[in-house]
Amino acid sequence: MSSARPPGLPIVDAMTPAVLVLAGPVTREEVAGLCDEARARLEAAGAGVLVCDVGGLGPPGLSAVELLARLQLTARRVGGRIRLRDAGPALHALLDLVGLSFEVEGEVEQREPALSVEEAVEPGDPAV
Repeated sequence: MSSARPPGLPIVDAMTPAVLVLAGPVTREEVAGLCDEARARLEAAGAGVLVCDVGGLGPPGLSAVELLARLQLTARRVGGRIRLRDAGPALHALLDLVGLSFEVEGEVEQREPALSVEEAVEPGDPAV
C-alpha cells in the first residue's frame, strides 16, 4: 500500500539541517555518487547546511580528505556548506595538515583569550 504525495511544496524545517552519514572506507568510485546525494539533500532541504556524520569512516586517510573536499566543493556550488559530526582528533589533525577547514558540530568557536583585568584600588575604597 502506498500513498500519494500531498500536493504543494514539501514542508521543510529550516532549522534542521540535512544529514549524510558516511560509513566505511569510501572508494574513489563511490565519491561521485556521494557528491550527487549531497547535492540532492541540500537542494531538497532548502537549508544551507549539510551535516556529514564522519564517525563511521574509519581511520582517516587521504581518501577521506578527498571525499570531504569534494563534498565541500559540491555544497558550495549549490550555495551551501558542510558541517562535520563525530570527527575524531586524528581527522581534525589531518584536515589541518592539508589546510581544509570545516565547521564542526558541538565545537565552540575559537576566540582570542580574554585579557586579564587589573583593577586599581583607590584610597578610601571599602575592602571586599
